[in-house]
Amino acid sequence: MAELNLKQIADKLNAEFTGDTRKLVFWYDDNAEFADDIDTLELNNAKVYHLEPDNQFYTKYFLERLDRTTNYLIYAPFPKPPVRDNHLADTIKYSKEFFADRASLLTVDLGIDEKYKPLIQKYIKFFGAKDRTQRFYDLEIENFTRDTIEIALMSVLCKTRTASFEEVVRVVLTDADLKDNKFLAEFEKYDILPAFWRLCEDQFGYTDVKPTLEKLVVTMFVTYTERYMDAEVPKAWKNYVSYKSGNIIAFLDNLMNSLLYRGRYNELSEVVATGLNASSALETISPEDLLRCDTFTFIDRMIIHWITERLLAEDTGAKLNGMTIPLVCQERSKMHFGETYKEQYQLLEYAYYLILQANYNCPDDFIGIVNQYRESDYLIDTHYRNFYSCFDKLKDSTAFERLRDLIENIYTNEYLAEIIPKWNAAIINDESMTALPMQRDFYSRYIRNSKERVVVIISDAMRYETGRTLWARLQDDEKCSARLEAMLGVLPSYTRLGMATLLPHKTIEMTDDYRLLVDGASCDDLKQREVVLQRYNPNSRCIQYDDLKSMKRDAIRQLFVGMDVIYIYHNQIDARGDKANTENEVFTACEEAINEIHDLIRQLTDHVSATHYIVTADHGFIYKRDKLQESDKIANISEKGSFVNRRFIVSDQSILGDGIASLPLSRILGNNDTKVVSFPISSNVFKVAGGGQNYVHGGSSPQEMIIPVLDIKTEKGHKETRTVQIALISMVQKITNLITTLDFIQNEPISDVLKGTSFKIVFISEDNEKISNENIYIADKKDADPQKRMFRLRFNFKNKQYDKSKRYYLVAFDETTGLEVLRHEVVMDIAFANDFGFNV
Repeated sequence: MAELNLKQIADKLNAEFTGDTRKLVFWYDDNAEFADDIDTLELNNAKVYHLEPDNQFYTKYFLERLDRTTNYLIYAPFPKPPVRDNHLADTIKYSKEFFADRASLLTVDLGIDEKYKPLIQKYIKFFGAKDRTQRFYDLEIENFTRDTIEIALMSVLCKTRTASFEEVVRVVLTDADLKDNKFLAEFEKYDILPAFWRLCEDQFGYTDVKPTLEKLVVTMFVTYTERYMDAEVPKAWKNYVSYKSGNIIAFLDNLMNSLLYRGRYNELSEVVATGLNASSALETISPEDLLRCDTFTFIDRMIIHWITERLLAEDTGAKLNGMTIPLVCQERSKMHFGETYKEQYQLLEYAYYLILQANYNCPDDFIGIVNQYRESDYLIDTHYRNFYSCFDKLKDSTAFERLRDLIENIYTNEYLAEIIPKWNAAIINDESMTALPMQRDFYSRYIRNSKERVVVIISDAMRYETGRTLWARLQDDEKCSARLEAMLGVLPSYTRLGMATLLPHKTIEMTDDYRLLVDGASCDDLKQREVVLQRYNPNSRCIQYDDLKSMKRDAIRQLFVGMDVIYIYHNQIDARGDKANTENEVFTACEEAINEIHDLIRQLTDHVSATHYIVTADHGFIYKRDKLQESDKIANISEKGSFVNRRFIVSDQSILGDGIASLPLSRILGNNDTKVVSFPISSNVFKVAGGGQNYVHGGSSPQEMIIPVLDIKTEKGHKETRTVQIALISMVQKITNLITTLDFIQNEPISDVLKGTSFKIVFISEDNEKISNENIYIADKKDADPQKRMFRLRFNFKNKQYDKSKRYYLVAFDETTGLEVLRHEVVMDIAFANDFGFNV
């Protein structure tokens, strides 16, 4: 409001005297502030009548008998008399009163009950500025009470959009400084600070002789911890536990779940943890008792340490609250600090599955080895890859070094040392050549008889387990349907030979100087391969992925015009793995390869309407993180002129020696070649100069020779998808406790047409006030079994009086869209809410 002056008073009075009905307005000017100016007022439709203390009876007679038509402003330069001494009391009842002091004008203008006028007067300094007063008006408060008035004052000072004490506290606590808080300084300036602390007690149960923001925050975090711990808090903390835990939990949940303020929540958490020396105070508490609590980051560190120790002891049966180690990792990853410790939890989950293989058992026959590898053993390689992908992302991996050593030992000495010798003992038998389709038959099997355009994507060194991960990714793409098969790769399993077998051919031969010829022609580079391909299909083309990805849409379309077969050569994995300085990045390259191929398929489907793809590889690889020891190297005893690699030797005769096996090249290529391929029967290598040590290929192992083949069909345009929904299972109509646990279900499993999402679930009043904590649930279950899609959430309600006649609701919002997806009405019937009825 603007400053009061005579013109404003005149305008306000003239507004009262509009219309044809006669109006009487009484103005008791307590301190006679306007006695000298009253007659200068410019009233348009009324006269001024001067009331004196001793002419009340005459005034009554005058107004009600002598002049009953004129509008009058009855001005009294003295306080309004008590009712028993005021002869005009009944006249005032059917008239209006005018007030010219700021507090009175505000009270009348806002419709505030006169009993709160002293409260407005108390904070009159606040209303000394027009902008503050206007913001107070803009809050549009409907029901004025002491609390709503004081909360509105604080809301203006905190510049919130609504009059909400929780929002006030949020603004205060998210300010940079708790000690010298600028908002508390403003509260003190306008004498509202005592009200702030009183409301903190009312809302959060925080009281202190000398209250501080630091202690308020400690109270909140300790109370939250106490509610979610399944053990007693340390004795020194008990004085900080509030009796209004529901309000605190709702407040902190809102803070931690807010995209805007979760960072500040983390800072406050760290301040409290440091101040209370929380890690030491809680070190004797069992991780099981802390499993539901996510107040402090060190709780995650404690749980991670517990899991690590269990894994180091190879105790894969260990549980917390009935949850297995993978389930603990998954659940903690979804909690507040889960994003911070995401890599650690994922690493531990992968380590768990690898440790389960400590007593790995492999079949003896080749078909059994192939089938078991394709059904389950491939996962060991996948978990190993994912373990190191997480390990390499850690800023400090010191805490996991012993676990890494254990994983390395199990992978190398329990798994590879078992599966590769058995593979090589069986591969020399005739059945090995019929256990899987041969890589050399790729074109005739997948391309020759295709009646539609085929895009062949050959990813150098994409081994079977990586191809399977790509297949799983494509399963979640609503525009893709993919079938995964496998081929038996060539031996030696290296790029030039693998690439040659993927081309159409009648013959493949290796010359005496170890060059490769397809139908008598060289096929070492892209141009030569394209010549070979075009002999069998003139409408075909070969292109490097790196060239394709830099092309514009029109250029890509032009490239594909009239083509029946396109071979795209993708080289991400082998390019990194084959270099000594980047070989430890090979698992990162695998993930990048998966992403690039998936993106390429989507791009070509949109740009050139290609709908049929075959993704395969030339060979796989073996990777072990530990550097090779001398004992892992086999002395090169080949004759001069042999073709020697770390994992194979091609020569005119078998290489004899311990740990070496041989196969005739004719058996692999289906010709009459007399050369022999010799290879280590384990994961060892031949001792040769140069190159890397961790990443190898060329030899004989499932990892090098089982080649993925993904046959993919895509759909052009949009495929209708929808988002998964959740439903309440618990038959709840009435809430009778401040803590309530409810069961829900994810209605359907995630699929290519049913997408996962996250839900925010909370109880609200009919006025949209949040009355419980917010639960965030990520609906991402793929299980067909409904029992496995059920979940339980716990709600802590604000400790306050609930009106049984009002409506309250459980609501769920899709966090992606912000849309409400569930609403369930309940009756709030909490008998002893609000301090058990003793502090109403």
